[in-house]
Amino acid sequence: MKRGLALVLAAMPVIAADPFTRRCSGCHALDVDKEGPRLRGVVGRKAGSVADFGYSQVLRESGIVWDEATLDKWLEDPQKLVPGNAMEFRVPNVDERAAIIAYLKSLSK
Repeated sequence: MKRGLALVLAAMPVIAADPFTRRCSGCHALDVDKEGPRLRGVVGRKAGSVADFGYSQVLRESGIVWDEATLDKWLEDPQKLVPGNAMEFRVPNVDERAAIIAYLKSLSK
Protein backbone atom coordinates (compact mmCIF):
# COMPACT_ATOMS: atom_id res chain seq x y z
CA MET A 1 0.00 0.00 0.00
CA LYS A 2 2.77 2.48 0.87
CA ARG A 3 4.43 1.99 -2.52
CA GLY A 4 1.11 2.50 -4.30
CA LEU A 5 0.50 5.80 -2.54
CA ALA A 6 3.98 6.99 -3.48
CA LEU A 7 3.30 6.20 -7.15
CA VAL A 8 0.01 8.09 -7.09
CA LEU A 9 1.64 11.10 -5.47
CA ALA A 10 4.51 11.03 -7.94
CA ALA A 11 1.97 11.40 -10.74
CA MET A 12 0.23 14.30 -9.02
CA PRO A 13 2.76 17.09 -8.24
CA VAL A 14 0.07 19.55 -7.17
CA ILE A 15 -1.14 17.20 -4.44
CA ALA A 16 2.48 16.33 -3.61
CA ALA A 17 3.14 20.03 -2.93
CA ASP A 18 1.07 19.83 0.25
CA PRO A 19 3.63 17.76 2.23
CA PHE A 20 6.35 20.09 0.96
CA THR A 21 4.40 23.09 2.18
CA ARG A 22 3.67 21.55 5.57
CA ARG A 23 7.06 19.98 6.22
CA CYS A 24 9.63 22.08 4.35
CA SER A 25 8.42 25.61 3.66
CA GLY A 26 9.19 26.88 7.15
CA CYS A 27 12.90 26.82 6.26
CA HIS A 28 12.93 26.44 2.46
CA ALA A 29 11.38 28.16 -0.56
CA LEU A 30 11.52 27.16 -4.19
CA ASP A 31 13.22 30.23 -5.62
CA VAL A 32 14.84 32.14 -2.74
CA ASP A 33 17.13 31.16 0.09
CA LYS A 34 15.67 31.22 3.58
CA GLU A 35 17.14 29.42 6.58
CA GLY A 36 17.73 26.62 4.05
CA PRO A 37 18.70 26.94 0.38
CA ARG A 38 16.19 27.33 -2.45
CA LEU A 39 14.99 23.96 -3.70
CA ARG A 40 13.76 24.42 -7.28
CA GLY A 41 16.11 22.31 -9.41
CA VAL A 42 17.54 20.39 -6.45
CA VAL A 43 17.20 17.01 -8.21
CA GLY A 44 20.46 16.61 -10.14
CA ARG A 45 22.20 19.41 -8.22
CA LYS A 46 25.45 18.87 -6.33
CA ALA A 47 24.91 19.20 -2.58
CA GLY A 48 26.16 22.47 -1.15
CA SER A 49 26.36 24.22 -4.51
CA VAL A 50 23.79 27.05 -4.40
CA ALA A 51 25.88 30.21 -4.75
CA ASP A 52 25.96 32.51 -1.73
CA PHE A 53 24.26 30.05 0.64
CA GLY A 54 26.14 29.29 3.86
CA TYR A 55 26.31 25.50 3.79
CA SER A 56 28.24 23.49 6.34
CA GLN A 57 31.67 22.44 5.15
CA VAL A 58 30.79 18.75 5.48
CA LEU A 59 27.83 19.12 3.12
CA ARG A 60 29.83 21.14 0.57
CA GLU A 61 32.51 18.43 0.62
CA SER A 62 30.12 15.44 0.68
CA GLY A 63 30.24 14.77 -3.07
CA ILE A 64 26.51 14.07 -3.09
CA VAL A 65 24.46 14.80 -6.18
CA TRP A 66 20.79 14.89 -5.20
CA ASP A 67 18.62 12.18 -6.70
CA GLU A 68 15.59 10.33 -5.39
CA ALA A 69 17.65 7.89 -3.31
CA THR A 70 19.92 10.48 -1.70
CA LEU A 71 17.00 12.84 -1.01
CA ASP A 72 15.12 9.99 0.66
CA LYS A 73 18.10 9.21 2.91
CA TRP A 74 18.60 12.92 3.61
CA LEU A 75 14.98 13.53 4.58
CA GLU A 76 14.87 10.38 6.69
CA ASP A 77 17.99 11.32 8.69
CA PRO A 78 20.30 14.11 7.46
CA GLN A 79 22.81 13.48 10.25
CA LYS A 80 23.16 9.82 9.32
CA LEU A 81 23.79 10.67 5.65
CA VAL A 82 26.16 13.59 6.30
CA PRO A 83 27.24 13.70 9.96
CA GLY A 84 27.82 17.22 11.25
CA ASN A 85 25.68 19.06 8.67
CA ALA A 86 23.45 21.93 9.78
CA MET A 87 20.04 20.34 9.08
CA GLU A 88 18.48 18.52 12.01
CA PHE A 89 14.90 18.23 10.70
CA ARG A 90 13.66 14.75 9.72
CA VAL A 91 10.71 13.38 7.78
CA PRO A 92 10.23 9.90 9.23
CA ASN A 93 7.11 9.00 7.21
CA VAL A 94 8.03 7.23 3.96
CA ASP A 95 4.91 8.43 2.15
CA GLU A 96 5.58 12.07 3.05
CA ARG A 97 9.18 11.72 1.89
CA ALA A 98 8.04 10.18 -1.40
CA ALA A 99 5.56 13.03 -1.95
CA ILE A 100 8.14 15.71 -1.20
CA ILE A 101 10.69 14.09 -3.51
CA ALA A 102 8.12 13.67 -6.30
CA TYR A 103 7.19 17.33 -5.99
CA LEU A 104 10.82 18.50 -6.07
CA LYS A 105 11.53 16.19 -9.00
CA SER A 106 8.58 17.64 -10.93
CA LEU A 107 10.15 21.10 -10.54
CA SER A 108 13.61 19.99 -11.64
CA LYS A 109 12.75 19.12 -15.24
